[in-house]
Amino acid sequence: MKKPRVNKVTVIVIDIFLYTFIAICIFTLIIVVVEKRNSDGAVDIFGYELRIVLSSSMEKHENTDTSKFKIKEIKAGSCIFIQKVPQDEGQKEKWFDNLQIGDVLTFKYVYTRQETITHRIVAIEEKEGGFLITLEGDNKSYDSNTLTQVIDTSLLESPNYIIGKVVGQSYLLGLIINVFKSPLGLILTVVVPCIIIIVIQVLRIVNFFNQEKKERLQLAYQKQREEYEKQAREIENLRKLLEQRQKNEETTESNNIESDT
Repeated sequence: MKKPRVNKVTVIVIDIFLYTFIAICIFTLIIVVVEKRNSDGAVDIFGYELRIVLSSSMEKHENTDTSKFKIKEIKAGSCIFIQKVPQDEGQKEKWFDNLQIGDVLTFKYVYTRQETITHRIVAIEEKEGGFLITLEGDNKSYDSNTLTQVIDTSLLESPNYIIGKVVGQSYLLGLIINVFKSPLGLILTVVVPCIIIIVIQVLRIVNFFNQEKKERLQLAYQKQREEYEKQAREIENLRKLLEQRQKNEETTESNNIESDT
């Protein structure tokens, strides 16, 4: 009785794993497809942006203490979730008021060309019409001379502006997305698992029909056995009846002989 229960649990676990994997694959494929259509390399989902961090400027470094911040570090290749700056002026003002030192922002900044950067706020200064926000990367050993940026939010037409605040990240999702971008990765992470899933489902179907056939054979054997046992009982009853009749005849014959004498 315990064996079928174990098998059932195993099947449920496998199903959960397979369907979770399929859901991740579908979600990642959507991100990859949308990202390829977006020249800025970002994906918009319900007011949030998903971006892949390309540099190591936000990786952990011994000279930077980030222990008291929500976002401790962001490894190169991670997928970050960005809460975009609201379009409504009232909501935008409140959004900027809530920013704090230690928050991580993704923003546009121009050096020789406009770049998309993700750095941490190290200073906020309120000014008329907005804020002066100073940002730096955590990795002080990062080989770049562009680790510090200052954005004036009061300059509405400035090419330097904030896209949003990083509220979460996933290094694993970033790896999966990067793998999906290559043809070989797409084959290994989508085609091969799909083939495995199809084979598993085909084996399940074959096993189902084999089990059904086995049950039918067992049922037929059981019926045949019951019929055989029934015939055996009838034969036994008939044998006993014949023996009893023979005894009765012998008794009758014996009685007749005694009466003749």
